[in-house]
Amino acid sequence: MAGVSLTERIKQGLFLLDGAMGTQLIARGIEAGKCNDYLNIELPDVVSDIHRSYFEAGSDAVITNTFGANKYALERHGFAQETIKINKAGAQIARSAAGQNRYVLGDIGPSGDFLEPLGSLKAEDLKEAFIRQANALLDGGVDGFIIETMTAIEEVAVAIEAVKSIGGDLPVFASMSFDKAGDDFKTMMGVDIEAAVAKIVSLGVCAVGFNCGTASLDGYVELAEKFVSAVRALSDDVIVSAEPNAGKPELVDNQAVYKVSPEDFASAMEKIHAAGVNIIGGCCGTSPAHIRATTEKLKG
Repeated sequence: MAGVSLTERIKQGLFLLDGAMGTQLIARGIEAGKCNDYLNIELPDVVSDIHRSYFEAGSDAVITNTFGANKYALERHGFAQETIKINKAGAQIARSAAGQNRYVLGDIGPSGDFLEPLGSLKAEDLKEAFIRQANALLDGGVDGFIIETMTAIEEVAVAIEAVKSIGGDLPVFASMSFDKAGDDFKTMMGVDIEAAVAKIVSLGVCAVGFNCGTASLDGYVELAEKFVSAVRALSDDVIVSAEPNAGKPELVDNQAVYKVSPEDFASAMEKIHAAGVNIIGGCCGTSPAHIRATTEKLKG
């Protein structure tokens, strides 16, 4: 692990995350719809190559290939019994690619189910599933955790509480996915920026932000400005993060295609950073080329 802790490093200013994993796997010939998380076991060299490509592009940290590696998401592919093995392997692959001078964030995504009373999932069962995943990531050597692409405030709260219960002093980032709703932004479950920020900040995370969604690049810049304003109204210490997609996807031959160029993406990231966002990466459709262009734009 790096000599400076992740907690201290993110206080020093601009911190670059990686870009997409899923679309990079597809670009390397992995069939869409496959259990990407199981590739940590089945094709670790492919996952490792993607991590290394992002580090070579300028990323300060990579995110483990474990977005869908909680018990409930893995059940849909028949791999629930492999939860610990998949997560630990994902962390170890990223740790090996990072070496001693870069960082690894353990990725925790949504369950894909609804908590009671909207659904049948019990909060205590979901918390236990997230604890199981986080413990395996911790055993694999992560420097911190990122909980991302959440849309329900209840689920992100359970995930944060689960991770903080086992993570000790390791930093926790929490990110929700917003779309434009009239003149504002809301998650798929109707959570607005102020409500999300208020709840997440109250739970003691190191960073709060947004990722994914269907906004245009200008929309992501607007979202960043609103997000920073909401966070700063509550805290001067919590850092804001942003992982936009490479613009809005377009459907081409039944495939989602992201056409935003690395240069245009980097220009938008410059505006997002200027708005007060210090942790910056990319989500769907972004590539090492997008991260390299962002590195050159923001770091020179």
